[in-house]
Amino acid sequence: MNLFATLQNIVPQQALSKLAGTLAKSQNPYIKKAFIHTFAKAYDIRLNEYARGDFGDYASFNDFFTRELQAGSRPIDDTPNGIACPADGVISQIGHIHLGQLIQAKGREYDVGQLLADFELGKSFENGAFATIYLAPSNYHRVHMPFDGTLVATHYVPGTLFSVNDTTAQNIPDLFARNERLVCVFDTAFGKACVVLVGAMIVAGIECVATGKIKRTPYIQHRTHDLALHKGDELGRFYLGSTAIVVLPKSAQTLWHEAFKHGKKTLMGEKLGTLQGI
Repeated sequence: MNLFATLQNIVPQQALSKLAGTLAKSQNPYIKKAFIHTFAKAYDIRLNEYARGDFGDYASFNDFFTRELQAGSRPIDDTPNGIACPADGVISQIGHIHLGQLIQAKGREYDVGQLLADFELGKSFENGAFATIYLAPSNYHRVHMPFDGTLVATHYVPGTLFSVNDTTAQNIPDLFARNERLVCVFDTAFGKACVVLVGAMIVAGIECVATGKIKRTPYIQHRTHDLALHKGDELGRFYLGSTAIVVLPKSAQTLWHEAFKHGKKTLMGEKLGTLQGI
């Protein structure tokens, strides 16, 4: 196993994330300024495309990290059957689900039912499609709807907090199905679909428009909803970098755009592919 992946088994993941969360939400002017300026310098973050263009405009590091874009800075794909990218980031993996398995990294697969923490629901995605987008710390950290749909359920699943970068994905088995995550289940014109928000090392929290910020618990939290959302609407956000996974059924007959492969940079709203089964 890679040394970086091995070290993650040793560090106190939950305690580290809790500490990060406490500091990140602090509105103490010295703490927030130190965090924001250090982070912005380390990741060369500029605010020219964001609604608030000065580092002093943010109440806390969390407020800065989940900063909102200027209106119109991310055009949303408007083709009737297009799948919009849910987040800025990098394509980790993209493809189709065979024998219930999604690709995690080259030579590594994991079970869709395990990812969704619902093996019965997982069966409905056999021969479906998936796209995994990794959000680096420097990215815009709100996740948006890739399609029109009604949010009918969310399932918070507690878990580990391994990093979700490419190195870890290559070395930790079942990474996305082991980490903390929020499974968002939708009714759509083409059947059931899911967007999974996966937590990671030092991620101080996951938030959804239907639930607010999720309170961590050692047990699964099931909630039902009836919230209609349109393609491009905000679905949720991360407090530090993580991953969003779009899971689509066979009935969608998803055709991914050939340009989107492992390592391809993405912007929220751009067209990832086309739903042909509607």
